[in-house]
Amino acid sequence: MIDDTVFPIEPWRLREASLNLDILAQSESLFAQSNGHIGFRGNLDEGEPHGQPGTYLNSFYEVRPLPYAEAGYGYPEDGQTVVNVTNGKLMRLLVDDEPFDVRYGSLHEHERVLDFRSGTLKRTALWESPAGKRIKVISTRLVSLTQRSVAAIEYVVEAQDEFVRVTVQSELVANEQLPQSSNDPRVAAVLDKPLDPVQHENSDRGAILLHRTRASNLMMAAAMDHDVEVPGRVEVTTGSGMDWATTTVICGLRPGQRLRIVKYLAYGWSSLRSRPALRDQAAAALSSARYTGWQGLLDAQREYLDDFWDGADVEVEGDNAIQQAVRFALFQVLQASARAERRAIPGKGLTGTGYDGHTFWDTEGFVLPLLTYTEPAAAADALRWRASILPMAKERAAQLDLKGAAFPWRTIRGEECSAYWPAGTAAFHVNADIAMAFERYRIVTGDDSLDAECGLRVLVETARLWLSLGQHDRHGVWHIDGVTGPDEYTAVVRDNVFTNLMAAANLRAAANACGRHVDAAAAMGVTSEEMAAWRDAADAAHIPFDEELGVHPQSEGFTTLREWDFVDNTVYPLLLNEPYVRLYPAQVVKQADLVLAMHWQGHAFTAEQKARNVDYYERRTTRDSSLSACTQAVMCAEVGHLELAHEYTYEAAMIDLRDLHHNTRDGLHMASLAGAWAALVAGFGGLRDDEGVLKLNPSLPSGISRLRFRLRWRNFRLTVDVNHDDVTYTLRDGPDACLMIRHGDEELELNSRQPTTVPVNRCEPLLAPPPQPPCREPLGRRRM
Repeated sequence: MIDDTVFPIEPWRLREASLNLDILAQSESLFAQSNGHIGFRGNLDEGEPHGQPGTYLNSFYEVRPLPYAEAGYGYPEDGQTVVNVTNGKLMRLLVDDEPFDVRYGSLHEHERVLDFRSGTLKRTALWESPAGKRIKVISTRLVSLTQRSVAAIEYVVEAQDEFVRVTVQSELVANEQLPQSSNDPRVAAVLDKPLDPVQHENSDRGAILLHRTRASNLMMAAAMDHDVEVPGRVEVTTGSGMDWATTTVICGLRPGQRLRIVKYLAYGWSSLRSRPALRDQAAAALSSARYTGWQGLLDAQREYLDDFWDGADVEVEGDNAIQQAVRFALFQVLQASARAERRAIPGKGLTGTGYDGHTFWDTEGFVLPLLTYTEPAAAADALRWRASILPMAKERAAQLDLKGAAFPWRTIRGEECSAYWPAGTAAFHVNADIAMAFERYRIVTGDDSLDAECGLRVLVETARLWLSLGQHDRHGVWHIDGVTGPDEYTAVVRDNVFTNLMAAANLRAAANACGRHVDAAAAMGVTSEEMAAWRDAADAAHIPFDEELGVHPQSEGFTTLREWDFVDNTVYPLLLNEPYVRLYPAQVVKQADLVLAMHWQGHAFTAEQKARNVDYYERRTTRDSSLSACTQAVMCAEVGHLELAHEYTYEAAMIDLRDLHHNTRDGLHMASLAGAWAALVAGFGGLRDDEGVLKLNPSLPSGISRLRFRLRWRNFRLTVDVNHDDVTYTLRDGPDACLMIRHGDEELELNSRQPTTVPVNRCEPLLAPPPQPPCREPLGRRRM
């Protein structure tokens, strides 16, 4: 775990005041930069030492076989793994003839700052070589949010006490040697030299390298060019080879003199374009970057982020650690998605190789709600990507002898890549999660164009899957058998409540969409009889309830399973220490499942049921998944356990800043970061939209004195400002605009002429705060 003194708590930036090589790999993830197309890990400029080098292009991957001890029909045959592409971050420095390396000489000062408002990573180092020559290095790195294919580095070297000869080698390097992977299945498989050279060329101050993957047959281009400023004489040369290109700058510096290099980088890839076309694409992006210039790129980055924060910022008074963490979370989720542009948003973003770079249902379930309310264009592009893989999802359903579409549980390109079918193939809820994301986008933005463009097709085909997967019993009750819900410790069950509720919502959404687009639905072969069958199944869906205990079983019969022995089996995560054959038949929960159902389909539960369900599942949930704490925060807040919700919020927000799951080195947890926003906005802000209206019901824990957050709803920007006594709603658009919302259970009309202030609804908990399994109290509790 990272000590809370490593990164000082500051509201708008992540700062490392001194270099700590013991957590170098973790800091590389934390200081990662991306725009959704290009991803840079926060490696040191000189490349060494490193935890894991990392430069990624969204959806650029290699294929690898999936091993099985015993294969079965329908098992996926191939996996997909994100590739570490050509590294353009490298700026190697020699002082006289000694390389700048933080492990040698004396490092007098070292600071790195990731600024959430400027979108830059700035590094300052004061280093004395073993020969006693002192230099100061200031580097500033950005991945452009406005020019999709562009990144840039400003690298400044200043002589301190005496004359020095400085040599800077600015490089492009492909097929870097990577560290060995661990035995943790969540860590990406490491590929050995995955890039075959295609072409290399160079000019006086720049170069372009083209490479191709062997199996996936994807081609990429990386290009660099440089501006060099220095008083006096300077020599600049460039050379290139199959896997490398180097621009070398040599000059002499007197004390106080500076060498300034601006390195422009451009990246692109394609599965279709020719080598000349891809080469020209990278060259054009490089020319555009140089035309804009370094200052122009900085200004555009700041302007982009100013607009984002204006509509997305969350202000937390009383808990400075969560204030910093939620802005870090918002910034990283934006970086993962801003320019993804019809590509997937991976579970780790583009910050590391964890989960092989795959996308999961986490995107639709946790990341897209945040984006829909703050950056809807990015949410729309992510949904367009899902729609683009619909043909593969239909093929997968046919392979499984089902109708409609079966979207993959984990993938990069669109094929199912999970070798463990109980948690992968059987987790059919991913289809309903995707449908929910389409519905939320339409409801929140008021934009029906995406519905017509591609949403209808997705809703129809996912509804067809549910109708072929479920069945009516002789009493007319509709069941879904052989599925795995969000909780992967209880697999292949009957009538998982989360799955049944989400499937029912999917079926109703599909029927309603067909009613909005009659001609398009008819062209897809949808009949009135099929729509009636969807509605009938949704209305008849079985939702198990244990009358004796007064709680909902997570799935049929769950509350009758044996209790897990938490006395002798408390080495977490359980999936790495206990066999699934023992986990599956026990009442032990990896992550919020039934509790997540109450968040996403809250209208299906009474207030008493929510309180009793939270109490029951708190005692059985191990939170071995990073997706759990944020959901538990939301529902603990709703049932009145505000202090417990505060602790879960802290855990969700700090998962990477404190490396709580001990795997931040492999990349950031995008869903948990987005979940930190949900814990505050949906938990303490009470945001709900599952009934098609904007509902807010704020209430704060004692440790937070004020919460202020911004949302986009239809054509409005709404600011919610809550303290312990009242909440003020402010509409910011239109001279005479009005908006109806639901504050608690009451309708409330807002207008843009003046803010509306109403009292906070205080929720008295029905039950006392519940305990958690041994050693699984929320990590926030240990800091208080």
